[in-house]
Amino acid sequence: MSKFTCVSIALVAMIMGLITAFQFRAIGGVDQSVSYDRVQELTMEKKRLEEDLEHLQEKAADLVAKVEEAGKGSKEAVAAFRDELAEVEVHAGLVPVSGPGVEIILESSFEPAGLGGSYIKYTIKDDDILKVINELRGAGAEALAINGQRIMATSEIRMAGHHINVNLTRLSPPYIITAVGNSAALKSSLEIKDGLGEYLNDLGITVSIHSGDEVLVPAYNGTLRFDYAKVSQK
Repeated sequence: MSKFTCVSIALVAMIMGLITAFQFRAIGGVDQSVSYDRVQELTMEKKRLEEDLEHLQEKAADLVAKVEEAGKGSKEAVAAFRDELAEVEVHAGLVPVSGPGVEIILESSFEPAGLGGSYIKYTIKDDDILKVINELRGAGAEALAINGQRIMATSEIRMAGHHINVNLTRLSPPYIITAVGNSAALKSSLEIKDGLGEYLNDLGITVSIHSGDEVLVPAYNGTLRFDYAKVSQK
């Protein structure tokens, strides 16, 4: 077996692993103790993950066909395979991307406490950031990051004391969310009257939104590891 064929098979295995990760996220149950709003958010996220899963499954099937053609020595097939692989890497968050989009800064507001002091009016929670991420996804965001951490299908956004963990990395405020997509649509989704931006402001979160023609979203820099998920031979 040639070196190229071995590498190709390994790449397809990586794609199948990503698909398995989507499946785990998409079919996860919702704990009955969570709030109705949280259930609604998780339901919407599940629907988006299922759509992404279907897209990746189609890409994986196409990649398998390309590998078989590449093994026959066709230059055209090799070029097509590389193009498909590059596209999958973009969708999987394994390469940095840039384009029009927005940068959103979330900070806790402060209240005067007398004698020149002040205190934090509200501590930003993981749910607050999840709401922003879901709003941006719903508005068509194609790539997202929080404080430089790329958001993938397997990314967790979870409270850890006064900090928030993303991709097992502890982040501290201010939280800077970058999103690539239609900048006007992304910005207006948060600034709409009685929308999420006003809701967060009412809680005590200062929301600053800046649109730009060239927003950079970095690649995922963690390790993709699957201890239980294996490529099915069926």
